[in-house]
This record gives sequence, C-alpha cells and structure tokens, in this order.
Amino acid sequence: MRRPASPAAPPTRRSLMAAGLGLALPPSLAVAAPPAGGRLAFAVFRNGDRVGEHLMRFSRSGGGVDVSTEAEIIVKLGPVPVFRYTHTATERWRDGDFAALSTQTNSNGKRERVSAEATGAGVRIEGPGGQVNAPAGTAPLTHWNTAAFDGPLFNPQLGKLLKVSVSRGGRERVQTAAGATVAATRWSVRGEAEIDNWYDEGGVWAGLRGRLEDGSTLLYRRL
Repeated sequence: MRRPASPAAPPTRRSLMAAGLGLALPPSLAVAAPPAGGRLAFAVFRNGDRVGEHLMRFSRSGGGVDVSTEAEIIVKLGPVPVFRYTHTATERWRDGDFAALSTQTNSNGKRERVSAEATGAGVRIEGPGGQVNAPAGTAPLTHWNTAAFDGPLFNPQLGKLLKVSVSRGGRERVQTAAGATVAATRWSVRGEAEIDNWYDEGGVWAGLRGRLEDGSTLLYRRL
C-alpha cells in the first residue's frame, strides 16, 4: 500500500457540511428524469484517494419522483480510520416541485436529523438549529436535479438556507470511475460552497467537484 510522504488531515465535519452532503435542459429546468435502471452510484475521492461511495435509487410515485440516498465516507491514515461519515436521505418531488425531505447524518459521531416539507406558504424546514420557514420554491442541494437551481437552496444535513449563486457553464468532458469520459454540462455553485456539478446529455448527474474548507478536493465519479 502506498504511503504518502505527508498525509493530508482528514476533512472536517464543517467542510463536508458546506459541500451539501444530496444537463442538456431548457431554461425552465424541468425535473431530471430518473436514470436508466433507477439507480445512480458514484465513487467518492478526496485528494485523489478513493474514500467512499454515494448511492441513489429513484422510483416513480404519485405523478412525481421519490429518491433515496445512502452515502458513506471513511478517511484513513494508513490502515487506521480517522474520519467516518454516513448520510441517508429520502426525497420527494411532485409535479415538478420539491415536496419533502428527511435526512439522517453521522459525521464522526455527531448525529443530525433534518426534515423539510413544502406547504402552501413555502417550505418548512426542521434541523439541528431549529425551524426555518423558507420561501416557496426552496429545494435541497442534493445535486442530482437541476430544477433545484431555479430557487433558494438549503443544506440537507443542517437544514439551513445557503447563501450561494448558481450559474450554468458550457459542455465539457467529465471522467467516470472506470476512466471513460462523457459529454456533460457544468453547473457551478459559489458562495458558502464551491461546487461544480456535471449533467450528461440525458440530464442525469454525471459528476461533482468540490473544495472543502480544509483545502482538499472532493470528487464524485460515476460508477
């Protein structure tokens, strides 16, 4: 096993929270179609080392889409785990709009829960910091769906509104976990988070690059 000359420090809990650890589309930003097979999986890399996986399952339900997410990250120094992160979520979209979200996170022993529901007055979010009453059109930054970029975003781990701007970039080639590349459109999130997401010609999430607070780089490569 290769041992780095000067091991990088493990990611901080705060840096992963900032990353929101959750397209060839017209400007209307329709909800992305579920991927073929209803499953989407990524290998997760930190500074080039594979540290985990992120798995999403999609199903059609009641005129919308239900999404379940499981993510696990383990950072090691040699053979010794020094940081563990697990995150699960269930998410519902109905008639093109965000409907509800429930998440559970264990970040190196720190446990957090968030629930959110769209109401007639907006979106009610319950998180570790208490209740937030967000405006209509607010959605979680769970990355898979560019329809969320059309309004305010909230952190699905903390339940807090994010102070970010989102812009659509050009077409690029993004690498998969197997080493192939796919044509994809880049969307950039800037502000409290520094994240680039890519979406393939079918509108399916194809990759992610984020800068964590400790200066390390987080990469998602589709399996």
